Amino acid sequence: MTRNQMSCDCNIIHTEVVTKAKTTMPDEEILFCMADFYKAMSDSTRIKILSALRNIEMCVCDIASLLNMTKSAVSHQLINLKDMDLVKCRRKGKEVWYSLADEHVEEVFKISYAHVMEAKHESKN
Repeated sequence: MTRNQMSCDCNIIHTEVVTKAKTTMPDEEILFCMADFYKAMSDSTRIKILSALRNIEMCVCDIASLLNMTKSAVSHQLINLKDMDLVKCRRKGKEVWYSLADEHVEEVFKISYAHVMEAKHESKN
């Protein structure tokens, strides 16, 4: 479907459709929080960190080595991810170990990955 085919040429408001959509939409505050969630995930470095933490707990030094970044740069990104409750940490002596906050983060990552892979496959055909 081309862009012009996707454009609606009518001026009819389907009141019953609008009313139904309005009753199923979350509160504005929740929608803003959801937007913030996706903002947190909109950075490729943060996505790389989340990917690394999917199967193993890692400290900042390990993540920095894996991604070929400075500890400071990784720490900055981890702060953003922690503030958005996407990762959690625990202290073990002088080390701080990071992991995904919960199964929801893993699930969003898997769904996003599947969607991208499917879209890439379809665009090749």
